[in-house]
Amino acid sequence: MNPNTTKRLNNGKQIPQLGLGVYKVPAEQVYETVKNALELGYRHIDTASFYGNEEGVGKAIKDSGIPREEIFVTTKVWNDDHGFERAQEAFAKSLNRLGLEYVDLYLIHWPVPTIFPETWKALEKVYKDGAAKAIGVSNFLDHHLQELARTQEVQPAVDQIELHPKLVETRTINYCHEKGIAIESWSPLGRATYLDDPLLVKLGEKYKKSPAQIIIRWHLQRDFVVIPKSTNSERQRENITVFDFHLDERDMKLLDQMDEGMRVGSHPNNVSIQK
Repeated sequence: MNPNTTKRLNNGKQIPQLGLGVYKVPAEQVYETVKNALELGYRHIDTASFYGNEEGVGKAIKDSGIPREEIFVTTKVWNDDHGFERAQEAFAKSLNRLGLEYVDLYLIHWPVPTIFPETWKALEKVYKDGAAKAIGVSNFLDHHLQELARTQEVQPAVDQIELHPKLVETRTINYCHEKGIAIESWSPLGRATYLDDPLLVKLGEKYKKSPAQIIIRWHLQRDFVVIPKSTNSERQRENITVFDFHLDERDMKLLDQMDEGMRVGSHPNNVSIQK
């Protein structure tokens, strides 16, 4: 595997398996953050309208000189823009802020109750129009996906969920594997709340890698798409230097056993339109 390793989505499009998330990266800082990442070899950038930094992301992509087709760009529709018409308008605004003719992946950010199937129809339209090369969801658990499946015409290509060794959504992962939906991990390091865990420290010493690199490698070997966030160039470099080692099966199982349902973000069942 190398930094340009991709995963094939269910519509045939390739997504880089390792990317950069820009949640909570300030608008005035995101340009340099994305610019640095692209220079280091990242080719997958994940943003959202809610982050308020789409313009900087788009400008960094444009100024990078890298051909547009070589960079995978994700953005998302926020909770107060649900509904068929509103979601289409929100998509057009995101595209304008990014300064792009298309996005590679457009996601429903959270499963706002009762209305997200209607919003999905808007995503299906932008997908069929070619303005989004793939569409998917974020923070959908298996029961949300089952509800969506009752009315969907296009299967989601991706489900982006909070996922790290201490929170493994087994039921949702199994459902997605069964349906051919790629799993993408947000907050893949658990917001760095347990990088001092003795197991991670021990494995770091064994493989001569940092605890963060051990976790990112675990995601990759579980076949997840992973989008760690960092505004620091050296940390970005560290996060992408994970393709030169392999965790053995025993150590993967030890990491799997860390799961304790520890959530660092909001629970998807508690989302509301005011969220």
